[in-house]
Amino acid sequence: MATATIYPNAPDLCADDYVAIGLATCFIKEEGEVHEVKVIEAIPSAALEAIVKGIPTSYEIAWGTTLGAVLDGEEPKMMPEFPPSAQFSDEFSFRAIAAARTYKSRPQAQSHIQLGTARSDFNYSLERKRV
Repeated sequence: MATATIYPNAPDLCADDYVAIGLATCFIKEEGEVHEVKVIEAIPSAALEAIVKGIPTSYEIAWGTTLGAVLDGEEPKMMPEFPPSAQFSDEFSFRAIAAARTYKSRPQAQSHIQLGTARSDFNYSLERKRV
């Protein structure tokens, strides 16, 4: 039985569709100073496949979850696993929906982080800072 869509701009998706969500270390520049921030971002399948092959990444950890776990309609929703100090990326809802579509077209990419699990064995590096 298919779950009804709850995303007006994405009638092809439902709350049960898979998406990988990562916690990235980024930096903001304010008044000449650089500050570290933790950002919650959707990870498209191609990016996840590159990350698990060992390219340096700003992602500390990533979760295999569903759209319904991270979106309430089209509003971002904090999962209990997310650090309270983390913030959602710009256009999180749009990007989460776009990323979910990549896993529908490449379902084998879901095997890198099984639904309901987390993965943190990435080549985490801050050498190239994301500002």
